[in-house]
Amino acid sequence: MQSSLSLSLSTTSSAPTISRSHHSPSHCFPLTNNGRPLNLRFCGLRREALGFTSLKLSDSNQRVLLPSRGHLNKVSAALSDNGSPPKSFDYDLLIIGAGVGGHGAALHAVEKGLKTAIIEGDVVGGTCVNRGCVPSKALLAVSGRMRELQSDHHLKSLGLQVSAAGYDRQGVADHANNLASKIRSNLTNSLKALGVDILTGFGTILGPQKVQVGSSNNIVTAKDIIIATGSVPFVPKGIEVDGKTVITSDHALKLESVPDWIAIVGSGYIGLEFSDVYTALGSEVTFIEALDQLMPGFDPEISKLAQRVLINPRRIDYHTGVFASKITPARDGKPVVIELIDAKTKEPKESLEVDAALIATGRAPFTQGLGLENIDVVTQRGFVPVDERMRVIDAKGNLVPHLYCIGDANGKMMLAHAASAQGISVVEQVTGRDYVLNHLSIPAACFTHPEISMVGLTEPQAREKGEKEGFEVSVAKTSFKANTKALAENEGEGIAKLIYRPDNGEILGVHIFGLHAADLIHEASNAIALGTRIQDIKFAVHAHPTLSEVLDELFKSAKVKAQASNPVSEPVAV
Repeated sequence: MQSSLSLSLSTTSSAPTISRSHHSPSHCFPLTNNGRPLNLRFCGLRREALGFTSLKLSDSNQRVLLPSRGHLNKVSAALSDNGSPPKSFDYDLLIIGAGVGGHGAALHAVEKGLKTAIIEGDVVGGTCVNRGCVPSKALLAVSGRMRELQSDHHLKSLGLQVSAAGYDRQGVADHANNLASKIRSNLTNSLKALGVDILTGFGTILGPQKVQVGSSNNIVTAKDIIIATGSVPFVPKGIEVDGKTVITSDHALKLESVPDWIAIVGSGYIGLEFSDVYTALGSEVTFIEALDQLMPGFDPEISKLAQRVLINPRRIDYHTGVFASKITPARDGKPVVIELIDAKTKEPKESLEVDAALIATGRAPFTQGLGLENIDVVTQRGFVPVDERMRVIDAKGNLVPHLYCIGDANGKMMLAHAASAQGISVVEQVTGRDYVLNHLSIPAACFTHPEISMVGLTEPQAREKGEKEGFEVSVAKTSFKANTKALAENEGEGIAKLIYRPDNGEILGVHIFGLHAADLIHEASNAIALGTRIQDIKFAVHAHPTLSEVLDELFKSAKVKAQASNPVSEPVAV
């Protein structure tokens, strides 16, 4: 999921307080660095690890893990024989981090015949399985059904009658937890079945091709090493997280409570999905957004339609163009207090009093304590610098031999499936094939009801690229209202948008808002990855009646000057 990080400013305010009896629009803040927005893509994580203690950063309210003093001494002592790579190796490939990225790399490495080990200091599955994609989809499955059962108009249009819908909070929470446990077990079993060694402990790089796992006497060597340590929730300065009334997505996925009124700081993927869950379960939501519009990471046309469907009709209000400069948890019978300041002028605005606040301001890479200083690697805003082949770059701009970094830790695209794709590309390289991943072909999705999905460039990005490189950009659109399957489901709200080059048929981007948009996007994603042009994909056949015909009509409606690059195959008698 895409999300934006947001830095907040500490200030005192005597501005008026907004209580439950008074609402005004509100919204989230996307991350800035030195005043500039930084868009990041979402998913992946690690937490507590052996020999590590919690430290509070001075420039954020986030706790990170750093080696204890005793652990540092052990690492320092172990460095005495480092500096040159070992002559023989314990493994062909060693992966630090057993999230979705590390798991995907390990499975592909085994397929390629590599002796492989994976290091995990917390639990297999990382953020996606344990604190992200997987449990959130379990909650969204519940919210989708609740939303449908609560819509009398929708049910009556289908000829259905249902009594009042209700839910058991603990049962919903157990569904999310049980799904995470099941997927985590499946990942663990798949690694063991293929002969991948799972090493428990925190991985610290001691030198070239050498990693310490947990204690100082446990040193492992490998011909190639992949860093896949993921990310943690980003908590801006001035926000006090208590895990009960002021929470991150990690806490929210446990669903320990359903507050009457919750403020969500951030309107990206994470914030939108949780607004879908909370409003379906009966909460009132207030968004707090630093930019002047909601959903800043989406194509503007899609954002506008999504706001009309996902925000305006629901119990949601929002503040845009403001930072949450300070958030104080509820205590001693008092509510959560959120102090707002103007995002541009930094002048105090009003304050909000709510039952709970969810901090959905994005994620920060988890790269502390990896021993990067031992190989002269300096992170950039916490991210490990890499080239287009995921090879790690040191402080002098040189490639670090046999060391790669994938997923959230490198910041290229913070999505679980992007991390897995990067890991597979690295394995291809270390086994002799020079494979560079096309990140513009990687899709993203927001699992609201209806869903939002995208791949490639937004329309503004495409037009900017066209101006720089001197080519024309065209747009085609189709509506779900013309799709038979969507109408049969009484779910005709939505559009698909194609951004392309009319001169040669290149697909620059596809954006979908509508029923099962997250599934539909992959035809466009694969077309971009394979370099398929619109004039060729027009010949693809789609089953009728299916939602896939939304894309069929989309590609057929595009006006391309070039002819098909490949002749139609000879007919085959059946």
